[in-house]
Amino acid sequence: MDIKQLKYFYTIAEEGQITNAAKRLHIAQPPLSYQLKSLENELGVKLVERGSRHIKLTDAGIMLYKRAKQILSLTESTVDELKDFKKGTYGTLSIGTVSSSGASLLTSRLNTFHDKYPFINFEIHEGNTYELLEILNRGVIEIAIVRTPFNTSGINSIYLPKEPMVAAMLQKLNWNDSKVIDIVELNNKPLIFYRRFEKLIFKACEDSNFEPTIFCKNDDARTSLLWANSGLGIAIVPKSSLKLIGSSSLIFKEIDNKSLSTQLAAIWLKNGYLSSAGQNFLQLFLNT
Repeated sequence: MDIKQLKYFYTIAEEGQITNAAKRLHIAQPPLSYQLKSLENELGVKLVERGSRHIKLTDAGIMLYKRAKQILSLTESTVDELKDFKKGTYGTLSIGTVSSSGASLLTSRLNTFHDKYPFINFEIHEGNTYELLEILNRGVIEIAIVRTPFNTSGINSIYLPKEPMVAAMLQKLNWNDSKVIDIVELNNKPLIFYRRFEKLIFKACEDSNFEPTIFCKNDDARTSLLWANSGLGIAIVPKSSLKLIGSSSLIFKEIDNKSLSTQLAAIWLKNGYLSSAGQNFLQLFLNT
């Protein structure tokens, strides 16, 4: 017994006539009658009582009709789900994100994606850029949202617009009311920054003829902001990172220095697996 035989039997039972069932199924009557007889022979039970104009289900036929209705409904819904999966409208998407990407993603792109694809679920893996590149290569995630700079070998990428770095601090460490500063103004200030930005920050300071005063290096933009919010120093972070710690007393000043900037990128392996859901997710980055 297969799905086609069940569909034939179910249609016969619904129509009450083999002739009408054949028309509904777009097949000739003799082959349909043959399929019904073959099904009865295979199951070893009589499924219908044949009359001059109509057929009547036997007790066995009534039982099979009920089961066929359930099975055909489940088969149809399964096919629909698989089609949705192929189109990327259903399933689970595994992505990796650096902590500093959260604000940029949640405030716009993820909400837009969820509105369009409400049945896609997420598995999120958080880590620094190097950790995410490792699990991307291992196939744990399909897509990673990372910050520049990173090794682009074997990687496809979509870059978001560049954003400036800012100096975040409590009012007690503020030295003027300016919202934009030159990097020279950070000379002799206790700086807190994410270790990945060390070379970038040192280079910008050296180009301005001073060596930065390092109070704390760490591995997360949130840590930098939390330490700054405790009044321990001045955090240098990407501007979008400011939303990571929610309510705080921090004030920030944008650093006017072209070389001291960073950007988020959505990356995936050139020769790796990318699901339809992943392709739809990347399309969002291209269009926003």
